[in-house]
Amino acid sequence: MSLRNYAPVFGWCAAVALAVAGCASTPAPRELVDARRAYDRAHDGPARELVPAQVLAAQQALGRAEQAFMDEPEAQRTRDLAYIAQRRAEIAEAQGALAADYRDKARAQQEIGRIQAAAQARAQADLSQTRQEVASQQKELATQRQMLVNQEQQLTAEQRARRDAERRASAAIASLEKIAAVKEEARGLVITLNGSVLFATGESTLLPIARDRLQEVARALNDKPGGAIVVEGHTDSIGSQSRNEELSRQRAESVRDYLVTQGVEPDRIRAAGLGDRRPIADNKTPEGRANNRRVEIVIGREGGAP
Repeated sequence: MSLRNYAPVFGWCAAVALAVAGCASTPAPRELVDARRAYDRAHDGPARELVPAQVLAAQQALGRAEQAFMDEPEAQRTRDLAYIAQRRAEIAEAQGALAADYRDKARAQQEIGRIQAAAQARAQADLSQTRQEVASQQKELATQRQMLVNQEQQLTAEQRARRDAERRASAAIASLEKIAAVKEEARGLVITLNGSVLFATGESTLLPIARDRLQEVARALNDKPGGAIVVEGHTDSIGSQSRNEELSRQRAESVRDYLVTQGVEPDRIRAAGLGDRRPIADNKTPEGRANNRRVEIVIGREGGAP
């Protein structure tokens, strides 16, 4: 498919062509590839003829995603816009299919009328049976139409709920980044809280300020879909290994238990004490030891475990 098929009506096709060389070294994100394919399906199907406004909306959404890719190929905004473009294309494709079904069914109803007229010309003995058959067919068509309407409504509601959930999750994570380090890793989304903010030295009882911080974390966890959650306690290398592992476990459990009181599902979250086994800084310096004394909350990807 040529680039012009992705261009919205306000004319960004030339800009895309000029920027291809600049983006050639950066592969398109999966979301943008999926959005292009979804738009191709909508554009090449019945939606282009039957629901052109929806196809145009999908085209414009894809144009915004393509422009974002040209401006910032690796930005999250590019993936977000591509996701929206994909959903608009899928809606256009679904509504085009529904419109095609309605058109075909209208033709079928016309054929039924022709059959009815022919049946009336036949013997009176066959008339009653013909009417019964037609009534049965009409009932089936009405049932199918209602099923299609219900499916369309369900699709729209699910898409809206998904967008709302993702919007809440993004806002929660953005708010969380003000009080904690948040980053994506292979094991999932990792939220890192400094241990000195959560606990007094050598203690596992949460400080008052820790409860305020963890309330923000709980709101983010409740709004963000995903898989299982693990609260990992970490210490520096001062003290015995057994004491560090016990302290880190107790701290992880304190955080886990408090998050549960704030609405996080108990079956979704567990605690683990890792002691000083996973330092992120040099334990030979005070600053390094302070960084190693931390609690990490790992949110696994949906359907998986961290």
